[in-house]
Formats: sequence, structure tokens, C-alpha cells
Amino acid sequence: MKKMKLYEADDKMIDLISDNYTMLQGLGAFGIRLGFGDKTVEEVCGEQGVDCYTFLTVVNFIINGFAPKETDERISVRTILGYLQASHRFFLDFQLPTIRTNLQSTLGEGDSLSTLIIRLYDEYAHDIQRHMKYEEKTLFPYVEALLQGEQKSNYNVEIFSKHHSDTTGKFQELKNIIIKYLPHDGLVNNKLTAILYDIYNNEQWLCNHSNVEDCIFVPAIRLLEKKIKDDGVASRITGIIKTAEAGEAISEREKEIIVCLVQGMSNKEIAAQLFISVNTVITHRRNIARKLQIHSVAGLTIYAIANNLIDNKCFT
Repeated sequence: MKKMKLYEADDKMIDLISDNYTMLQGLGAFGIRLGFGDKTVEEVCGEQGVDCYTFLTVVNFIINGFAPKETDERISVRTILGYLQASHRFFLDFQLPTIRTNLQSTLGEGDSLSTLIIRLYDEYAHDIQRHMKYEEKTLFPYVEALLQGEQKSNYNVEIFSKHHSDTTGKFQELKNIIIKYLPHDGLVNNKLTAILYDIYNNEQWLCNHSNVEDCIFVPAIRLLEKKIKDDGVASRITGIIKTAEAGEAISEREKEIIVCLVQGMSNKEIAAQLFISVNTVITHRRNIARKLQIHSVAGLTIYAIANNLIDNKCFT
């Protein structure tokens, strides 16, 4: 039975599962073992090393459709990644093979119709496998690298999001054929009904899985990408400041020239602005580059902002 309720950390885990038995599969994907007695969600998650906030975010999203804000920084990317990886293993290594085995056992072998149905099942299963294998080969390693503070220049979550296809409904044609056209007796009917029930349940699982990726995982990765980018910029600014502090001091005249360069002025314009010769401007520029080890206008701009030579608002 599914109960519409916003679950919280002090709710008992057994009540959450009793109200929503379909979340049993979710427990396994989070690595939560059974046998937790009457402990609260927070107690169970704490004892079994699962981020409670992220667990409840997924639970309330799947049960109630309660999507978190895309700016929610409390969601653990590591926890969601582990949940998705475990879900893949359950589906690819257990669910798909089990349904195929039951379907083949029920339909028998040798019959042309049975062979065609199994072939149709294999085609749809292959599409789902390919979808998940792509994520395991491309997206998941990328996220692992992000968690280590590394960001690839040739890939980002927007590329994944743009090409992320929905696997919901892959088995629709197969279900319709079984329901509409397969002749069978009472025993076979019961077995096929059980198989259809599994297929319908797994379609719902695939839908939930895809929605968790789109509405929780992808936004969390975006935030992680932004954090790494911001940390990188901060590190570069710190490096520039330390380099400047370690070397010769920048003179007031050199600071004036830096400001002019940042404003886009040419050597001739700077000379006219400061009433000095072009050769003197060139000499000052060489000294600035030597002292700061900065040779680009972009680098000088960062230096100027970090040292309050210009207003940061001019570049926002």
C-alpha cells in the first residue's frame, strides 16, 4: 500500500516501508540492510553509513513527487551515485535475466511464436542495457572524477542531460502482444500474469530511476561542477597574489599601467594618459610581467581585482 506522506528523519523506518513496500528495492540500492527493528530513519541511516538527508530526498521524491530545489547543496552526490550504481546492478544482473528466464520457461521452446516473443524481449532489454552501460562508462566515471576535485574539459553534465533518453515504455509492445494475442490455458495464464506484473513494476522502477537522475542527480552534479570551477578560480587568484608577494613589489606607476591595460588601452594611449613615452610604457610592461609572471590581460585583470586596483562590479 502506498501512503502519501512527507517522511522525516524521526519517522520509523519500518513505518516507511509498511506504507510503501515498493521502497524495499530502494533500501537495497542505498545499501541499507534489513533487521533494523523499530529504529528511526535517521538512526538506521547513521548506523549503516547512509546520508539521511539524501535518502529522504529520494524517498519523498519517488513516493510523493516532491522534487528538491536545484540549488539544494545538502544532497550528497556520492550517495546518489552509489544508489544509481547499485540500482543498475540489480536491474541488469537480476531483474532483466530473471524476467527472461521466467518468460522462456512459461512459453517453452521450439514454437515460432515463443521464439519471436523472446527475441522481442531481448531487443527491448538490449536497449535498456545500452542506456545503462553508457552511464556506467561515461557519466559515472566523470562524477567520480568530480568528487576527487577533477573536471574534464571535454565533458560535462549538460552533455549527458541533453542526450539522456527515457527508457520508460520500452516493453509496451511486448505487453500488448502477450495480453491481446497469446492463447494459453489456466496455468500458463497465471504464469504470464505474474510476468506481466513484474514487467509493469519494472517499468515504474525505470521511470523512477530516470526521474531521480534528471531531477536530483543532474542538478547536484551542476552544483558540484560550479563548486570545482569556483574553487579553481579562487586558487588561481591566490597563486597570483602569492607570486606577487614573493617577488619584487609593484610600483605605483606600474599599478597605473595595469589599470590602463585592463581597461583595454594601447601602449600609445597609456603613454598619452600618463605623459610618458611609449618606450617607457613597454619597459614598465616587461617589468610587470617579470615581477608577476603574468603575461595576459585576463591574468592582470584577476590581479587587479584581487588587489583592489579596479572594481569587480565592472566585470560582472
